[in-house]
This record gives sequence, structure tokens and C-alpha cells, in this order.
Amino acid sequence: MRTNQLDQNAQPASVIGGPVPTDSSFEWSTGTLAIRFGYGNHPVRIIGMSDSGTAPFTASTQPIVELMITGDGRARNTTRFTHTGVGSRLRYVSHDVLESDDEARIDIHQHDPVTGLSVVTTFVASPELSAARVRTSVHNRGTSAVVLEAISTVAIGALVGEDDDPRDVILHSGSGEQLAENRWTAAPAWSQAGLGDFGSVYNNQPGRGYISQIGTSTWTTVRALPVGMIEHPLSGYSVAWQIEHNGGWRWELDNERVGENAHALVLLGPTDLNHHWSEQLEPGDEFTTVPASFSVASTGSAGAVAAMTRHRRWIRRRRTADTGSVLVFNDFMNTISGDPTTEKLLPLIDAAAAAGAECFCIDAGWYDDTPEGDWWPSVGEWLPAARRFPDGGLARVTDAIRAHGMRVGIWVEPEVIGVHSPLASTLPTDAFLQRHGRRVREHDRYFLDLRHPAARAHLDATFDRLISEFGVGFFKLDYNVTPGPGTDFAAFSVGAGLLGHNRAHISWAERLRKRYPDVIFENCSSGAMRADFAMLEVFDIQSTSDQQDFQLYPPIAAGAPMQMLPEQAASWAYPQSWMTDEEIAFTMTTGLSGRLYMSGYLNRMDESQLALVHEAADVFKDIREDIARSVPEWPTRYPDWTDPVVTLLLRSSTRSLLFVWHRSDEFAVETTVDLGHGVKSSDIVALYPSTLPSWSLTDLGEGRIRFTPATAGHSARVYEIPGH
Repeated sequence: MRTNQLDQNAQPASVIGGPVPTDSSFEWSTGTLAIRFGYGNHPVRIIGMSDSGTAPFTASTQPIVELMITGDGRARNTTRFTHTGVGSRLRYVSHDVLESDDEARIDIHQHDPVTGLSVVTTFVASPELSAARVRTSVHNRGTSAVVLEAISTVAIGALVGEDDDPRDVILHSGSGEQLAENRWTAAPAWSQAGLGDFGSVYNNQPGRGYISQIGTSTWTTVRALPVGMIEHPLSGYSVAWQIEHNGGWRWELDNERVGENAHALVLLGPTDLNHHWSEQLEPGDEFTTVPASFSVASTGSAGAVAAMTRHRRWIRRRRTADTGSVLVFNDFMNTISGDPTTEKLLPLIDAAAAAGAECFCIDAGWYDDTPEGDWWPSVGEWLPAARRFPDGGLARVTDAIRAHGMRVGIWVEPEVIGVHSPLASTLPTDAFLQRHGRRVREHDRYFLDLRHPAARAHLDATFDRLISEFGVGFFKLDYNVTPGPGTDFAAFSVGAGLLGHNRAHISWAERLRKRYPDVIFENCSSGAMRADFAMLEVFDIQSTSDQQDFQLYPPIAAGAPMQMLPEQAASWAYPQSWMTDEEIAFTMTTGLSGRLYMSGYLNRMDESQLALVHEAADVFKDIREDIARSVPEWPTRYPDWTDPVVTLLLRSSTRSLLFVWHRSDEFAVETTVDLGHGVKSSDIVALYPSTLPSWSLTDLGEGRIRFTPATAGHSARVYEIPGH
């Protein structure tokens, strides 16, 4: 470990275009990522970043920490989270550098002499990647209690390169909703609807404008997404980011003064303004923010996305339960749909095994013993329904799954208790999220508060029983309701109560995984309503949607790798006997584009239809290692919801995979795909399907290939591009 103290004799650095507004600086380099920090008679700032191992100087004035407390809000009033009072008074104390074989770390210490608050911002990175994970801790070393209202995980100002015009910056942002997830756009940040060119030089003041995305409660990705990116199209300088929290979050891109690095990025967890969050720190108390990550690239948006993708894998590098990307068949989607019985399941188990599935997951309804089938308000005990499995019980079904050599999978929604469940009256009231002395209730569900030992004990007993009694090796964990701002029970604020529960949830899941290191866990939340990286780090697979229309699914599947690892992105493939052969290949391609997640009444299909399904399973087993090494690109831009042609390229060092979906019923729509200089149509190998008519591929030069479907209608193809 190297410790550096404030150097009073350090000389100002110089920069093209004028003096850097800082007294001293130091550089932290991991070998690829390089960050230059400025300090002096102002807070520590990031004044330069690069992916080349050496950081440039810029005129950035954005502090790395923004911090607000009650009674000491902003130093310059706005509705955004810059120019905060405490944040503007922080001053550099020291920094510590720690290095190991697989991790580089720097801790930057600052202090506010007015309040006595000390702040440590920690950057952790792989020595091989141009990305870092950040947390900030605040310690009250003063003599009086303070109330935190907002603290940034990190704030970055070095977002404009030496020769870049801030007016050219492109902002990549995402949104979604249930059944229409992962919708990404790339648009100018300075625009009529975005940041305004307000004339900072003439007005002699920094901006107050911003573009923000805000996530509330526990459906963290229900609308805005905690992931974003900016790029400068001329220089290629790009920065991507993600906030890694299963509760409230906010990111904002701010308008600063031209000449002082005209943009600032602030990444935050919950705040008082947006999430009813505040926390009191008594003297000696400490608080740590939720983590966030960012990546830097000089090679455009593709480079920043690639760096972030590899960074996500690096964070998850010690996960071992699902390194082989197990092929799962789930009985729910467009199939049994929450009404499983022994009679319905046994033929599906036979068909799934014949198709090559390695796990069979029994989805919702297996616990429902109500005659009317209204299981929604009665969930919570997770006991098999006797009427559904009359001969041999659920064990007969799970034994049949294992007899075919498949893992036993089962659906559970662990964090809720139905209002009619016996557990609603037997668990203590304090084991539930509450507000104003009343349990939070949404859609006939109560919410367990995982800060409480009784809530955790109930879940531990549930998973212990299901694993020991039925040999479950795969859990689909659902989450179909969200509780609002939080709980005021045993909390300074409702937002603080929710944050405590969020962290207890992750901690409980980590302990469960340590007890059962070989069990695979899927994160499902009404499709992908909680697909943040706090969850993606802990769990193995992420459902991308509950979309039942196979024609609408491709934009969701193709957009998913912007937010999650391709090998985690489980998109449904649900072939049916009423589909044409091209439609079967279409839905199977959707599954192949990440993590193949099969469903459908395979037991009702004829041999030629099943051949397309079986071939897709074989192709997945052949390409899944490549998918797990790949980084995503969108060679025809991010997919629009109504695009007649959707594409996704998963690029790896061994071979790249191109997925193309055609969605026009009127005529065959040609599309031109830029696959990179040197690629020719003769290099491209059709992987799937092998038995349907080939599409026409035409060289247009410089790696641009025109794809023409064989016919109008819905069809899709998977291609291999060796060595690219």
C-alpha cells in the first residue's frame, strides 16, 4: 500500500486551451484505465480519464463527491445534485493505493472542516480493463449529529475530450415497461428536449440544466434504466455507467460552463428529494453509498460497452454455479401458464428432455390448493398442492425430471406473503414492511422486511426444505409487486428503511448462495422489473421479459445486453405446433441471442417441427461458451420497437455471432449490416436454421453486407463470423 499526503509545493499542471483550475494532481493507473485527480483549494476532481494507461488534463471543475445535509444543502441552488454545500468544502487529505494480482484500488480521503465529516471514495478495478467500481463512505468525526439528504457514489466531470465540442455529445439512455423492456435510444444531449446551450460564456455562470433518470422503490428498472453512456462521435471518447442498487437511484447529466468541461455526471442511490431517504449520523457513525461502475473508451460507444461488459464479468468472476450456461425448459410461457399438474407436466418433461434441456423448471401454481385456483392472495407457505399432484405428490414429478438427467427447477416468489396466507397472521408484524403502524399492502400481498430475523428464518427454512425434500437445483425467483417508498419501522426515514431492507435482501441472498454454492438462481421480477446489477451480480440468470407475442420479443432480446451480460439474458423461445417453420425458427433465434430459455407445448409438435427445436438446442450448446465471452454491438443501431429488421452482434475473440430478425409480412426487407473492415459474405456461415431456405448475402464493400430474406413474413437467422 502506498499513502500520499497533501503536497504543498506541487506546481499547477498545464493544459491546452488554458490553465487547469487546480493546484496539484495525481494519476491512478491500473494498466489500462487511467484517471487523473486534481486537488488543492477545492474538492478533489476527476480532471482526466483514458483507456490508454495515461490520463490527460482537462479543465473539469466537478468534485468527485456531492454531499447534502439538512441545514446545509446546496452552495448554489438548483434542483440537481451539484454545487452542494458540504461537497464544495471537502478538501484532499491523502490517498492510498493498493494492488494485487487481480485487483487495483485507490482510496481518496477528504475532510470538511465545518461539519467534521470525513469522506473516502474508493475506486476498484481489474488491472486489465478500463472500468472501475466506486463507493463513497462518509464518517461523522464532528461533535454534532448530521442528517444526510444525498450523497453521490461518484461524480465525474472529465466527459469532454481535448478536441471535442460538447454540443456533439450523444447520450445513450434506456427505458422500458412490463412487456416492452430494454428500449434504448441514442440522441444529442444538447437538444431542444435535452441540455440547452444557454451561453455560459456571456452569462458568466455554470448551468442549472440537467437530464436525469430516476428509479423508485424496488422495481428498479420498471421505466427508466440505471445504465447510460455518452460518446463523442468525432474523437470516439465514450463513458458508460451503471448504478448497482436494488432500490432507489438517480443519475444525471448536467450542463456546466463551457471551457470547464461542459458536462458533469452524478451517480446516486436514494435521495431525500426523489426517494424520501435521509439518514442521521451521530458522532462516530458512518454511511456507505450504493456502488456504481463506469467504463472509459477511446474507440466509441462500442468500446465503452465492451469495457462495461467485461467489467461486469470481472465483478462476477467468482460465481461458479452456472459457468456452463445450463439450458432451461420452463413450463409457464404460452404453455401451462401457472396451472401445473402431474398429468400436464409428465409429457412436457419427456419432450423437454428429448429436445436437449438440462433443467426443467416447474413455474407458478404448484402450491395452489384452492378449488377456484385463486392462488395470488394465499402465497407464502410454499407447500405442494395435494390436489395438483394426487399420485405420488410433487416428488413423482421431480423424480421424473431427475430420471431424465435434468436439474429440478421450481418457481418461488420469496419476498411476499399473500394476505390470505396463514403466515400473514403467524409471522410477527415487525417482519413486514410498514408505514404509519400499518403493513404495506399492494395487490393483496404483504412484503417481508428482510432486516427482521423472523423473515429471514422463514425464507431459509423454505429453501432448505425444497432443496432437501425435492432436490431442487434451480430456482426461478419472481417479484410481482413493489412496495412504494419504503418502511418507517425502525428507520430514520421511509427511504432509509427501504435501503436497509434492500441491503438485507442482498446479504440474505449471498448467505443462501454460500450454503448452496451449486444451486442456480434466476432473477425474475414480472419479467425484468428489477434487472439492476445489484441483483445481476448475485443471481445467475435474468429474465428479459414476460412478453407472450413472439413477434414483439426481438427488440427486447436484442436490447438486453446493454444492461446485462449476454449469458445472463434469458429470452423466451416458445415454439408451438400452430406456428410455421419460419416462425418456429424466429422464436428459437430470440432465445439463442443470449440465454436460451425454452417453453412451449413440445409434446404437441410433429417431427419436422421438433427438428427445428432440437437443432436450436444443439446450436446453443455449441455457441454458449462464445456468448459467455462476447461483447454486444448493434450494427444497424439500437432496435426500435417497430423496426421491420432487428439485429444484434455478439463479438468474441473466437467467433462472432450475428442475429437477424425479419418482421415484415408484406415483402422481404433488405438490410445492410456493417460487420467491420475485411469481412466478406464468403466469411459468413449460416448456423441456424439449416433446413430452411437461405437468405441472400451481398458484398457492398468495407465489411458492409446486405441481407435479403428468402420470403416475406417473420423469419430469423443466426450467422457465425469466424475470427472477427
